Amino acid sequence: MQLLGRETLGCGVVRSGRRNAVVVRAQATAVAPPTVNAATRVKLGDSDLLVSACCLGTMTWGKQNTEAEAHEQLSYAWDQGINFMDTAEMYPVPTEEATQGRTDQYIGTWLKSGRRKREEVVLATKVSGYGERGVWVRNPQRTTRVTREQIVESVNSSLKRLQVDHVDLLQIHWPDRYVPLFGGGAFDPKNCRPDDVPFDEQLRGMEEVVKAGKVRYIGVSNETSLGVSEFAHSAKAAGLTKIQTIQNAYSLLVRVPYETDLAETCRHHNVSLLAYSPLAGGMLSAKYNHASDAELKDARFNLFPGYMARYKQSAVQEAVGEYERVAKKHGMTSTELALAWCKSRWFVASTIIGATSMAQLKENLGAFDKEISEECAADIAAVYKKWRDPTVNPQPGRS
Repeated sequence: MQLLGRETLGCGVVRSGRRNAVVVRAQATAVAPPTVNAATRVKLGDSDLLVSACCLGTMTWGKQNTEAEAHEQLSYAWDQGINFMDTAEMYPVPTEEATQGRTDQYIGTWLKSGRRKREEVVLATKVSGYGERGVWVRNPQRTTRVTREQIVESVNSSLKRLQVDHVDLLQIHWPDRYVPLFGGGAFDPKNCRPDDVPFDEQLRGMEEVVKAGKVRYIGVSNETSLGVSEFAHSAKAAGLTKIQTIQNAYSLLVRVPYETDLAETCRHHNVSLLAYSPLAGGMLSAKYNHASDAELKDARFNLFPGYMARYKQSAVQEAVGEYERVAKKHGMTSTELALAWCKSRWFVASTIIGATSMAQLKENLGAFDKEISEECAADIAAVYKKWRDPTVNPQPGRS
């Protein structure tokens, strides 16, 4: 029997008052997985955080979504058993000075409405990595770095906007050192900078806010195996707080390098994957394959030309078309196939969704009730054999 789910130690039912939630814990030996839906509780790393298998992403709130729309999404997701929300100091995106911080503010006003207790919500945020743009995130304005000083400033500012006294998970949004990110191509040592903030210094800054009670656990995002290993070894050597999570892009269209490299590294260090962009910015919904740019004028890729441009390639659309045919064969929408497949992967702890409408949110959450059969998995594998990460391999059959 092919195992399509995550590795588990066992499960028990948690009565949440909204939906029953099954607790899933990772272990070294794969066994038949329990059914995982959006409200299933998953333990992150070595922490005591129990989060929903679906995490509510927030990056459009304050740009494409109003405060009222954000609150509607939060309340609906909460009622469906979602207890995990992810934000960042630079949100919403695309980031600009006039809107930076609005996402946090919207979450803060929702939390203050009194409908749910703060301790029932698992709140994750992110501190910016190295950046010469977006200097307005700091006061006074300056290049963002992952220094002790900037970590403390970032956390204090985030807590104020969120109207809370702590966050449950603080993640480094992207590395302080040079790493080719967001479709940036191959690593080129000529782009390395001589003044990278050392890993142990970054950890000491994170340790400070943890000891102050402002952060419970820490993680990374857009990281590599080198980064995960260095953070793990530095923490162990100095007795510092360990990273528990990694938030990286992962979808039917973007599987490397997580599957071929990071999965092994993160399993070795017990670092849980929070998969973002499981729909590849909306491409895997197949809407861009069937509607004109004029019809989709309010969709992200058309509203912000050039944003995530790596997904708007003909090769990507061809791959999406083939995955859509697989979805139809197995009685699913393209969105349902993409999300059901993502949550079925053994190394995915929680899948981060993002919606700009209630219809999208409902479809996304409902997708977690779908399962990937062995036949469906084989059909997906056949498409992947032809279209391996088409954002970087635009020719069919390349690997």
